Amino acid sequence: MTDFDWLFFTEVLVGGLLSGIMYSLVAIGFVLINKTSGVLNFAQGAMLLFAALTFVSLTERGISFPLAFAITFAIMVVIGIAVERTVLRPLTNKPPITLFMATLGLSYVIEGAAQLIWGTQVHGLDLGIEDVPFDVGGVYISQFDIFAAIVAASMVLLLSVFFRYTRIGLGFRAVADDQFAALAVGLRLPWIWATVWAAAGLVALVAGLLWGARVGVQFSLSLIVLKALPVLVLGGFDSILGAIVSGLLMGASEKLAEVYIGEYFGGGIEGWFAYVIALAFLLVRPSGLLGQKLVERV
Repeated sequence: MTDFDWLFFTEVLVGGLLSGIMYSLVAIGFVLINKTSGVLNFAQGAMLLFAALTFVSLTERGISFPLAFAITFAIMVVIGIAVERTVLRPLTNKPPITLFMATLGLSYVIEGAAQLIWGTQVHGLDLGIEDVPFDVGGVYISQFDIFAAIVAASMVLLLSVFFRYTRIGLGFRAVADDQFAALAVGLRLPWIWATVWAAAGLVALVAGLLWGARVGVQFSLSLIVLKALPVLVLGGFDSILGAIVSGLLMGASEKLAEVYIGEYFGGGIEGWFAYVIALAFLLVRPSGLLGQKLVERV
């Protein structure tokens, strides 16, 4: 143990935690929809792709960053509300598998629309932050990772404040706890659902820009949702805090596993190690770390 490189360990750990925050941001998009409507929105990845592709296409046409962001956000709000009203609202009270299949089909529709409107070519996305190492006490951390983590953490904080202290946020929490009780006290569920879908669109936009700047804006970007699934299993499908905590845990564990035990499995375990953790945890606590405990009705 005397030869153990603690600086390198810290560097890997911090890099994993910073990546984990970005996983959390994607997972929160799932949680927002699932808490209010009980739907696992598999179209979140397609929304992320559409947002990133729309933004970069607008900037390539000479539109300024702030205006392109505002236009893309408005488009994502419209898409979110349209999805809620035309697809999910008519399927209210249908079995969960029906709703899941609807969002799965919707993801292909959104991807097809993105291809039809913006084309299939790969785009580079420059947010003005260089991906160069930054020395912090001998630990080298990517400047872009720090920037992405700050943006993601700010978004998480903003959403937490919004849903905890605003009137709409309190309505969201009431609907999440009990839809029938919320209806009984006069809350308008369609308005709450529309707001939540708009928030999910904003999350998709921010996550799309961060991931697009890292890996390029291409159609494989929609597969980022696969990184969020084990985070959801570990943290709980209905817990924003759980998504944050589990994202950090998953990000750190997969990086450390790749570096320290990856050679024993032939390398490349970073892509699937999180699923092993999620599966093992699912067998012990199906509701996740901070998710609502499942109660069997007699």
